[in-house]
Amino acid sequence: MSKLKYESPIIKQINAGITSKFGELNSLKPTTHIANVSVKGMIEEYGSPLFVLNEQTIRNTYQDAYHAFSTRYPNVQFAWSYKTNYIEAVCKVFHQEGAWAEVVSGFEYKKALDNGVPGDKIIFNGPDKSDDDLKTAIDNNSPIHIDHFDELYSLILLTEQLGKRAKVAIRVNMDTGIKPLWDRFGFNYENGQAWEAVNKIIYSKNLDLIGFHTHIGTFILDPKAYGVAASKLAKLAISVKDKYKHDIQYIDMGGGFASKNTLKGSYLSGTDLAPSFSDYADSITQALLNAGFSTEDLPLLILETGRALIDDAGSLLGTVLANKRLSTGRRSMIMDFGVNTLFTSFWYNHIISPAQECSLYTEDTIMYGPLCMNIDIIRESINLPPLNKGDHVVVHRIGAYNMTQWMQFITLRPKVVMIDTKGKPHIIRKEETKNYVSELEVTPNYLNSFDL
Repeated sequence: MSKLKYESPIIKQINAGITSKFGELNSLKPTTHIANVSVKGMIEEYGSPLFVLNEQTIRNTYQDAYHAFSTRYPNVQFAWSYKTNYIEAVCKVFHQEGAWAEVVSGFEYKKALDNGVPGDKIIFNGPDKSDDDLKTAIDNNSPIHIDHFDELYSLILLTEQLGKRAKVAIRVNMDTGIKPLWDRFGFNYENGQAWEAVNKIIYSKNLDLIGFHTHIGTFILDPKAYGVAASKLAKLAISVKDKYKHDIQYIDMGGGFASKNTLKGSYLSGTDLAPSFSDYADSITQALLNAGFSTEDLPLLILETGRALIDDAGSLLGTVLANKRLSTGRRSMIMDFGVNTLFTSFWYNHIISPAQECSLYTEDTIMYGPLCMNIDIIRESINLPPLNKGDHVVVHRIGAYNMTQWMQFITLRPKVVMIDTKGKPHIIRKEETKNYVSELEVTPNYLNSFDL
């Protein structure tokens, strides 16, 4: 009898999870349904991967946010941030709830107009507004938030040429204690740039200064920073009133509210760290109410939050393509979606759950996408039970930015469905096809023939 060939053992860690204080196992619960609709059934009907949005969650989240602010301040208006998710069905849900549109490009501005938003309810932000964009905004009586002096000078010239007035606000950047300081956008409060812009607008012939706007950063976990920003904008508005006898109609606090996703490198989960809408509302509204405005001069408060209103409503359904053991013995899985589809996997440790019943035992796993590049990593470390080829998973809280920052790279972008308030799925964006991707290409005739 020949001697068996020696094979070195693989040491594999089995993690059954952390017990509760009662000694009970916190088992990983599968997500088999979304809004009472079967995950497996949606994948069978619409394919995998698949984006799913829950309309009822969108509406509930918006109403919670509006309630938090409107019960603390008498005059509140939300404006839906198109860059966060500009699929038309999503935008129209927010518009039905009463949100205006907030856009940062001519492309987004046209989408808002096509969605039926009145021009005076489209807030035009951003540093890149062409003269044609500005003319369109002037013609539609839209509030234009000026980002830099060159834009201000362009507006002065355009309004003279058109013989029309323009409603404008200025974006103000400032030190609120949040680092890094977002001073690449707007006019600085501390060094006097904001006042210089105010003076030029007040003395111009065709510009009406109607508001002040700030956006202090993104995924802000400290609500007190918004109180600092609101106080500074309020002080600026009151100073304009004192100097020029000119009333500022609104103060726009921008967005940046955190969702309950967990940032990479964070020790605690996002559900533990993220402030509530009430926390943000307390900080902002107290600052405005204590600023010294008279009752009749209290400005409209505008909020442009996007991420916190839509993240919870989105899920990504996917399928396991393969399992592998790496050279270290570590377990890995290859999914049918990657960073081209789930762009926010660069920022977050998304919660990912199986979509079918599975083992209670879990193992540390690295989850890869299907792309031929080494950075295509969905989760660098996640405890999951053994999943077989063809099993499904659900990635949670993906409603913000993934459907605007996704890339057409190597694979085609998938369908997006929205489950309505009655539990019926609707396709709100079709999957891409090869012809869709190629239709903008133009090939010179001399390249059409070759011998191989």
